Amino acid sequence: MSHIIALAGNPNCGKTTLFNELTGSKQHVGNWPGVTVDKKEGIYRNNKNITILDLPGTYSLSPYSAEEIIARDYIVKEKPDAVINIVDGTSIERNLYLTLQIAETRIPMVVAVNMMDEVESRGDRIDCSKLSQELGVPVIPIVARSGKGIHELMEAAITVAKDHKVGKKLPVYDDQIITAMEDISEYLKDKQMEDREWKALKLIEGDEIITESLTNEKNAVEEIIKKLQESEGEDLEAKIADLRYHYIGKLVKKAVKKAKLGHVETKSDKLDKILTNRFLALPIFAIVMYILFACTFSENFLFIDGLPSPGVWLAGLVEDGWAALSAALENFLVSAGASDWIQSLVISGIMDGIGAVAGFLPLVLVLFLLLSFLEDSGYMARIAFVMDRIFRRFGLSGRSFIPLLMGFGCSVPALMASRTLENDKDRKITMMITPFMSCGAKLPIYAMFAVTLFVNQNKTWIVFSIYMLGLVVAVISALILNKFLFKDESSNFIMELPQYRIPTLKSVMIHAWEKIKGFAIKAGTIIFASTVLIWFLSNFNFTGMVDMEESFLAYIGNAIKFIFAPLGFADWRASVGVVTGWIAKENIVATFGQLFAGIDDETMIEAISAGEQALPQITSVFNGVTAYAYMAFNLLCMPCFAAVGAIRREMGSMKWTLRAVAFQMITAYIVALLINVIGNLIF
Repeated sequence: MSHIIALAGNPNCGKTTLFNELTGSKQHVGNWPGVTVDKKEGIYRNNKNITILDLPGTYSLSPYSAEEIIARDYIVKEKPDAVINIVDGTSIERNLYLTLQIAETRIPMVVAVNMMDEVESRGDRIDCSKLSQELGVPVIPIVARSGKGIHELMEAAITVAKDHKVGKKLPVYDDQIITAMEDISEYLKDKQMEDREWKALKLIEGDEIITESLTNEKNAVEEIIKKLQESEGEDLEAKIADLRYHYIGKLVKKAVKKAKLGHVETKSDKLDKILTNRFLALPIFAIVMYILFACTFSENFLFIDGLPSPGVWLAGLVEDGWAALSAALENFLVSAGASDWIQSLVISGIMDGIGAVAGFLPLVLVLFLLLSFLEDSGYMARIAFVMDRIFRRFGLSGRSFIPLLMGFGCSVPALMASRTLENDKDRKITMMITPFMSCGAKLPIYAMFAVTLFVNQNKTWIVFSIYMLGLVVAVISALILNKFLFKDESSNFIMELPQYRIPTLKSVMIHAWEKIKGFAIKAGTIIFASTVLIWFLSNFNFTGMVDMEESFLAYIGNAIKFIFAPLGFADWRASVGVVTGWIAKENIVATFGQLFAGIDDETMIEAISAGEQALPQITSVFNGVTAYAYMAFNLLCMPCFAAVGAIRREMGSMKWTLRAVAFQMITAYIVALLINVIGNLIF
């Protein structure tokens, strides 16, 4: 017989670690219907009939955030066969608040007291048998990171799921509240008894969602609540919360023995004095991020010439292997007598399309491995906390900083990271401005123009100023969006700083694999399809296969070049570069290499790397000002199709995706126009 067991707990309680330990690779990550919050399901590795569902981390079952609403609705409406409530043993008083709320739903529950190794290292002791006796449900001590106690936990969970054994009613509330609950329940006769009791309590708390669901019984229920409020003489929600914490205090007094009374400075507290210091936090973070990106993207790792970073080294292996495979396939097609168009389709279209994804995967994998390590260690939570004060001035919370930072590497994982933002407004604004960051694929564009059109200028300053332009435009855009598009929504940023921990390799690998798999499937299919489409457009017209200058792509470029004329680049080749850049931004360099000089992109990149004045023909189309406007436009306009696909997935709405793309295109056009007009007036 199959059973569904849901995992519920506070953020940073070890829930995800337990989920990974229980399911291993037998898990699926999607989105809850209508929202971008992760929905994780998996099959228990020791019993294929047991499905494990990882609910979003939440501090309570009150409707204050998407995560809390999802967790509550699933427990109350879907009614899993059992709930495993993971409790952080080092902060047991706070974690037990959610335990009491789950108990009130009358769903079979098992409590897992996690991080018992840290509890013991402090000299504290938690009597799980006593807790079990008081709560009326199994209470199992575990260490999720090492797997200790997990077998016993699942045995208990499967037993309560099969027997549908619920805990006893807990003596939490006073007589007046209990009487009011009973009276309200009489007006909810169409509900099951468990639902009636729970809904009655939520109505007393002032739960808006439950209150709005009332129909004919609304007036009678409101009268009961009004009388209760008069007798209690205070805010009923605060009263109920106070009674819960009072009961938790009695539980802790009976079952928990602390070695030291009062606050004891932990290792995390000592580290925070340095890592969250108002003066040292940002410089330290800059160093950490430099190391992270150096490990992913640097050609000279640790400033050593000829020593590539792990990411670049792995990408090189993949690219070399793919190039060898493409060459072998090309030789096979030639020897088999395949026509030119078939060779071009297979090699230039299909193989190059898949190869683009294959080349990205090692970089994304290394980036996610390192970011997963920082996240699981607890460090990234500190940075969000540090950045919150700065970002709040621009209408965002500190959490938005992480996706923006990742945008300097690649927009796709950066956009995927925006799902960690709890506020829908922050999530949407962050996704709309993240593509303004200069991803690694845009750097060859800047390098091409720097060595070609800024021969006598400081090339470093040209490239650096473009990076800074992206940041400045992102900040201004956030202010505008926050003021006009989301003016009625406010951002709240409440987060708990977890203890610093050394993540397990298994947890980091599973975490990274989830993201890299999604990137490969979603982004890879878009890049593949788009590359084949561009191959067709650049090799054919109505008469058949032709040179690029006579192709559909040339027709398209000539048809749209008037749009870019006010920006200073009224040439069909420049227009085509913008279009091919939507496949992948580095395609602009390859396109210009073919259209302006007739050389392949590898030769083009070699010329740029050597600091030579490559593509002198570009000077017939661009000058310094228009070249800078062109760089700015491609920095800010719609990102590559893979990133647009990521926006569509994370937004969960085509309407919002189109809004985001339209905002980016309008912003790019306005900025490039200003650069062209003002630049030509000055220079």
